[in-house]
Amino acid sequence: MADENTPSTSTHTASDDDVKLIAGYPGPAILVDAAGSPIVSNAKCAGLEKALSGGAVADIEALIASAASNASIASATITIATSRGDMDLDVTATPILAADLSVKKVLVIARDLTMERNLRSTLVESRQRYKDLVEISNDFSWEVDSDGRFIFVSPQGALGYKPDELIGQQARDFVIDPDELTPFPFTTTRKLDNIEIWLTNKDGSTACMVVSALPLVKNDDESETWIGCRGVCRDVTEERESEAALARARHREQLLNYIVSQIRDEIEPHDMLMAAATATARALGAAGSRIYREDEDHKTYAVAAEFGNVDGVVRIGDAIKDLKPGAVISLELDNWSALVAATQYRSNLNGALAMWKPREKGAWDDDHQLMLTDVANQLGIANEQISNHERILRLSRTDGMTGLLNRRAFYEEELPRRVSRLERSGQTAAMFYVDMDNFKRVNDVHGHQAGDDAILFLRDMLLNFSRPGDLVARLGGDEFSMWLDGIDETTTEKRAGQLIETSKSMISMSGDDDNPLGISVGVAFFDPRSGEQLDELLARSDAAMYSVKNRSKGGFEMAPPPVKPVDKQE
Repeated sequence: MADENTPSTSTHTASDDDVKLIAGYPGPAILVDAAGSPIVSNAKCAGLEKALSGGAVADIEALIASAASNASIASATITIATSRGDMDLDVTATPILAADLSVKKVLVIARDLTMERNLRSTLVESRQRYKDLVEISNDFSWEVDSDGRFIFVSPQGALGYKPDELIGQQARDFVIDPDELTPFPFTTTRKLDNIEIWLTNKDGSTACMVVSALPLVKNDDESETWIGCRGVCRDVTEERESEAALARARHREQLLNYIVSQIRDEIEPHDMLMAAATATARALGAAGSRIYREDEDHKTYAVAAEFGNVDGVVRIGDAIKDLKPGAVISLELDNWSALVAATQYRSNLNGALAMWKPREKGAWDDDHQLMLTDVANQLGIANEQISNHERILRLSRTDGMTGLLNRRAFYEEELPRRVSRLERSGQTAAMFYVDMDNFKRVNDVHGHQAGDDAILFLRDMLLNFSRPGDLVARLGGDEFSMWLDGIDETTTEKRAGQLIETSKSMISMSGDDDNPLGISVGVAFFDPRSGEQLDELLARSDAAMYSVKNRSKGGFEMAPPPVKPVDKQE
């Protein structure tokens, strides 16, 4: 097999000198006569020789013709289409002169520029791609010298600075707590990846950056000298702020769930609010907390529950008078820094939640305000539920027309508690059983509205006659009862007489003169030392009242004392 550098000869006779002339050339080489016909070529020029023989390369033929006609070297860069794509050749045609200076032959040599062209194009494209990526990236590319000063900053600048404002500046001057970073990313002597650091922006705010850095070294004989560092910083401030906000939101949710669970574990309304006040103060690190509820008239706010140190927080009660639904206000009291949030239900204000801490601990932050608002929203629902519960309880305990205690609440709830308390204290009391005389006649003659007015008149009279600690109840129809605590027997009889005297004003409401409107009262004096049962006491007062009815009406009667139980003989 012939060596690739061995020249091939054409139909022309090639001399040994011709063969030697092209044998050592590393690229394609061909020797042609003055007319352009191949004489001899090396192996790398086999394809070109065939192309010339077939007249397929007009540009090279023209180059040969120019060298031959001008007896001077001609060169050009020629592109040849091949099955593997375009091939770029740097072609030089050199005339070989005869003794008479005529052109006898032309040496054509070529250098393949295809790979060089492709490499150059790839390099240019790569550089442009890198330039484009750097310019559109939010990342901060940089390089520092051996003194740690910026000598390159990506075109968009960083930290609010333009590139020329950073060039020449010490990198560590922009880093928060640089001494805590080991190694320091901007002067590292080893490769670093994804190191999180905090830097100061031009406007004074802070930015969180993730930096990757690579040290730069210079080889001096057998040693290496550190000459700087280059790297990229990626701004992750928004990501970290989002992560922190999410973490705070989760923390608030956990605290809220804890507070709500404490509320739901309680059944009694007051215990529910006490649990809320306690849990809120503990969860938010407050020195104390207080819950206010709106009164029935929707005019004032009363303290429903409180926890912790409540000294010096009286002014909070004044501040909530001007609260609007959804509002949160901060107050600076004597020694406290307080937050107050409105509680509401369906956009209607129904109370407030307040908490406070020592002023030296600083102001409340946004998270505390959000947390207090979340708790206040829950308490707004709780306040409404408690109000509904109290409303239902009042309805179940009171007479719908007069607003007095009804029979069940009076006999089954209030009286047993009063009797138990008297048994402990040893005090006496009196039961008044009041029934209207000739009430039906009022309805028959004047109508039911007049009858209702008479009922309400008697209610007002009994309320005015009783003391704040006494009980007044409507037992049904025109029957009423009154319980007077801490009264002796003599005073009881005197009060009964006064009541009958006062009731004479009811005559003006009578159905007719023959049937005057009035009251009959049976009075039973109660001494807890007698051992009398409650149902016996009620029976005595009832019997005394009917005794008055049967006798003459319009008066009172003191019931005889209870019958003492007969001792059983052993």
